[in-house]
Amino acid sequence: SFQLELAEALRLYKMNSEPVLLLHIFAGIPMEPGLLCPGEHKLYRHGARRWYKLKRMFHLGICPKNKQDFHLVICPISYTRFPFGNLAYKLYKIFIWESLHKIILHYSPPPFSPLYTTKMQYTSRPHPYSCTRYSNNTSLQSNPEEASNTASGFGLKDFDLLKVIGRGSYAKVLLVRLKVTDKMYAMKVIKKELVTDEEDIDWVQTEKHVFETASNYPFLVGLHSCFQTPERLFFVIEYVNGGDLMFHMQRQRKLPEEHARFYAAEIVLALHFLHEKGIIYRDLKLDNVLLDTDGHVKLTDYGMCKEGVRKGNTTATFCGTPNYIAPEILRGEDYDFSVDWWALGVLMFEMMAGRSPFDIVGMADNPEQNTEDYLFQVILEKVIRIPRSLSVKASSVLKGFLNKIPVDRLGCNHESGFQDILDHIFFRTIDWDLLHAKQVVPPFRPNIEDDLGLDNFDKQFTQEPVQLTPTETTVVGKIDQSDFEGFEYINPLLMSTEDAV
Repeated sequence: SFQLELAEALRLYKMNSEPVLLLHIFAGIPMEPGLLCPGEHKLYRHGARRWYKLKRMFHLGICPKNKQDFHLVICPISYTRFPFGNLAYKLYKIFIWESLHKIILHYSPPPFSPLYTTKMQYTSRPHPYSCTRYSNNTSLQSNPEEASNTASGFGLKDFDLLKVIGRGSYAKVLLVRLKVTDKMYAMKVIKKELVTDEEDIDWVQTEKHVFETASNYPFLVGLHSCFQTPERLFFVIEYVNGGDLMFHMQRQRKLPEEHARFYAAEIVLALHFLHEKGIIYRDLKLDNVLLDTDGHVKLTDYGMCKEGVRKGNTTATFCGTPNYIAPEILRGEDYDFSVDWWALGVLMFEMMAGRSPFDIVGMADNPEQNTEDYLFQVILEKVIRIPRSLSVKASSVLKGFLNKIPVDRLGCNHESGFQDILDHIFFRTIDWDLLHAKQVVPPFRPNIEDDLGLDNFDKQFTQEPVQLTPTETTVVGKIDQSDFEGFEYINPLLMSTEDAV
């Protein structure tokens, strides 16, 4: 009813020739992490991105012509996330197309809730999330340090930095201990200077949103909190100390089919959960499949995810890890969740055969056959040969997932795709209800000698010095801090319990 009410308000505004349109908003509290607030629209996140663009326009002093008396007030919001994005976007469109003289946005905090702490009390002082624009006299202000310490309640001072456990092109991953609870977490650290354009900002926001959605699902790594400094963004996430499948595959070369079946089945449930939430994972690979203390799977790294995809919708972005990219992406076609089932087929082949289905690339004496372009050509054209050592059931499921035609691929039927996977002969021995409840005993339990579990991480990372190199002041000064407003987050469960995600 929100859009209908807004349309009616506009009708009355025009009919009465009012100079001001007043909108009064009430925040909500989500029932569980990752769920929307009561009355919140499922597309709020896309609106939030438009809101960031809108704020950048305000920051640059760009206002529509002949609207010198423009007045926009954004008041404090709670940690529970409210869709100011959609609202701000609509207000901006109204402002341009409906010739409003003045728009005022008010906010009323919800009644007292046990989820709030003294740190989250509403006061009359400026809030880190607040921004105000009055005609052409003032500009957006932001205080990242205050946002880090006040909005989220957490900052670097709250953690002991113990070890480096991973590194990528954009981020470093640290093992940290939350001082107040002595619980271990992984901390993903991203330099803001590397987040240079709107595409990068969208990537960070998407990863945050998917982390929130994934929290508390048994086979996905969840989010504890987010905070920032003027130099960096920090994701505090669940620490999974059993290592990744790549680490274990390098030691075992290949897995028994029964082991591969167990891991593949838990990955199937994780992917289906994301798909049901409208998310394409797009980065399934051995490195991103972690094992917890007991040996259960947890997927991680959501930077390549695509949100907001529903049945019948597609996207066309070219992305992924080269060896796992689906043929439809390489052909430049629109695609949907089909690309995740292809990647699962590649991963299952690697687990059971001990090699990639495209391992010819990188082994040839001819340099032209060791390029990424040649790899893509092989993915598109090569007939995948299933090793004779694999069973008929294993061969069948691999052929199903590795079908180059998406509509014929296992899991890709729009009506019965997921059920087709559950019913496949390869997975016939799986009790899916027990598996989802984590009542099936994993085939392998990682060797964890202490609470840190560092034996399951590559020593090239764990032996690195734990330090965050200061960024030059001139570089920090060029960062548009308004791009990162609203980044702070706490898993709502943490407001009422000391348990981790």
